[in-house]
Amino acid sequence: MTTRLASAALALLLSACATRPALQIDTSHVSQNQDSRVQFLVLHYTVLDFDKSLKVLTTGGRVSSHYLVSDKPVRTYRLVDENRRAWHAGPSSWGSHANLNSASIGIEIVHPGYTDTPQGRVYAPFPPAQVDEVIQLVRDIVARHNIRPDRIIGHADIAPGRKQDPGPSFPWKRLADAGLIPWPDAALLDYKRQSWSLQPLPDAAWAQARLAQIGYAVPRSGTLDAATREVISTFQMKYRPADYRGELDVETVALLDTVTTPGAMKLRTLPSDAARTAAGANGSDY
Repeated sequence: MTTRLASAALALLLSACATRPALQIDTSHVSQNQDSRVQFLVLHYTVLDFDKSLKVLTTGGRVSSHYLVSDKPVRTYRLVDENRRAWHAGPSSWGSHANLNSASIGIEIVHPGYTDTPQGRVYAPFPPAQVDEVIQLVRDIVARHNIRPDRIIGHADIAPGRKQDPGPSFPWKRLADAGLIPWPDAALLDYKRQSWSLQPLPDAAWAQARLAQIGYAVPRSGTLDAATREVISTFQMKYRPADYRGELDVETVALLDTVTTPGAMKLRTLPSDAARTAAGANGSDY
């Protein structure tokens, strides 16, 4: 009797499920209060050749990126859909944001990294054609997700000391020349350089405050400790790649002062951008 009752109940449940209409979601109303989940764009290098890079990023290595840019030949590969989270940033932070995997797109660039020699660490150059490809890819991603220019950053920026990529040989200035990232105003930097050369340099606490203002995770110890030097070195790799020893010298102080001065980080406007802006103001579909 119990078995027959259970069977009858199951049959009734299955019958109800079979006759229940499929879920229908009305998408005719769209909120204006939204933006892309992608808030950051993070550049990396692989320290491996293309075949090994592809294997690590697509198999069970617990690491991935949305894109991989090869070198020979230069080509862009999409490995993770932009709507999904790739595992490229690891423990990371920029300003008040942490664990950037959840809010970023990662680009891995095939590159051998550095070699330690008796004369010091030597970073391999990036082929110009590969940099051109990266710039085109960055421009495409930024346009679709409206990523702020100051949030196009390197892996080293969000994990100083732990990571060095994309390294001092990566030409950040080319991204600035392409109108993708802001760059220190040259005239103001020259003024700051001259000014600081005539007075005592600020202390470590000043440098730590300025680095934190930019977005770096930096100790606030008030001393020029090893961790602070790592952050200074990371900063120098981007803005003064010829010397990234982590010293708080006149050039570095002037750069920190300029970068943190309101309005001193200039974003280059390209002729095409100006034309597009003017066309939009005139109501054109350009």
